[in-house]
Amino acid sequence: MTITEKAPALLESEREQRVLTPRARQRRSPLTWFRGGGLSNLIFLAPMLIVFGVFSWSPIIQSFIMSLQKTNLITSQWVGLDNFANVLADPLLGTAVLNTLYFAGLALVFGFPLPLLLAVLMSEVKRGKGVYSALAYLPVIIPPVVAVLLWKFFYDASPTGVFNTIIGWVGIPPQPWIQSAVSAMPSLVLEATWAAAGGSIIIYLAALLSVPPELYDAAEVDGASIWRKIWHVTLPQLRGVLFIMLILQVIATAQVFLEPFLFTGGGPNNSTVTVLVLIYRYAFQNSLGGNYGEATALSVMLAIVLAVLSFAYFKLTERWSSN
Repeated sequence: MTITEKAPALLESEREQRVLTPRARQRRSPLTWFRGGGLSNLIFLAPMLIVFGVFSWSPIIQSFIMSLQKTNLITSQWVGLDNFANVLADPLLGTAVLNTLYFAGLALVFGFPLPLLLAVLMSEVKRGKGVYSALAYLPVIIPPVVAVLLWKFFYDASPTGVFNTIIGWVGIPPQPWIQSAVSAMPSLVLEATWAAAGGSIIIYLAALLSVPPELYDAAEVDGASIWRKIWHVTLPQLRGVLFIMLILQVIATAQVFLEPFLFTGGGPNNSTVTVLVLIYRYAFQNSLGGNYGEATALSVMLAIVLAVLSFAYFKLTERWSSN
C-alpha cells in the first residue's frame, strides 16, 4: 500500500480518536462508579484502610502533634517549635549524629559487601548449599538481646575473655573491646554485621537464581576467573537488588539502638551515643517522667532526614537500576 493509499485510512483513524477521546475522558458519575464495582472494592478495602490508619498513620500524626508540645504523657503544654530549638542547641546532638554516621559508614564498608561475597561463594558450592544457608541464617533467628548478651560475654576485656584468649594464641595482647572509646564502635559494628548478614545472604542467594546460567557459561568459555564473572556478570545482573539493599541498610544503620544501648549504654565517654540512644535519653532519663516532646521532635527530624535521603537516592539511582 502506497503513502497516498494510507493517507485516507490515517485520517479516518484520527477522526475516530477525536470522537472517542472526549467520551473516554468524561468524568465517571457515582452511578457508573457503583456499577463498576467501586462499592464492593471499597468494602473489601475498608478493614485494611481502617487498620492501617489506626495503627500506622494515627501514631505518625500524634507524633507530629507531640513534637510541638512539652509533655510527659500526663500534662501537656503547647510550645510550638521550642522542642526543635532545644534539640538543635543540645551539644550532644552533634556527637550523636557523628557517632551514627561513623557506625553507618563502618557497617557499609564491612557489612554491605560481606553478605554478597558469601552468597556468591555459596552459590558456587556444588554440595551442601542448604546446610551453608541454614548456618548463615542462624544468627538471624537468635533473639537480638540474647545475641548482644552473648557477644558482651565474648568481649570480656580480661586476659581470660573469649576473644582475648583467641587473639592471645597468635601473640596479640588483650584488647579492651567495648571498654575503650576507640574500639567500642568497631566492636558494635562487628556484632551487628554478624547478626544481620544472614538475612542479606538469603536475599542475594534468591536473586542469584534469576541470573541466566548462559552468561556464566559464556564467561567460562572466555576463560574468565570467578572474580571476573562476579564483576562482569553477577554484579550487573543484581544491580537493582543491590540498590534496594543499600538504601535499606543505610536506613537501618541510621536507626541503630539495640547494640549501643545494651553493650555500652552510649559510653564510654559518649563514644557510642547514637541518635536513637539520645532520643531514649530525652524520653526516659532527662527528668521525672521524661520530656517526650523533645524526644519526639528529634524523631521527627530523623524521619524527615531519612525520607529526603531516600527520595534523593531513588531519584539518583532510578536510571542506573533500570539499565
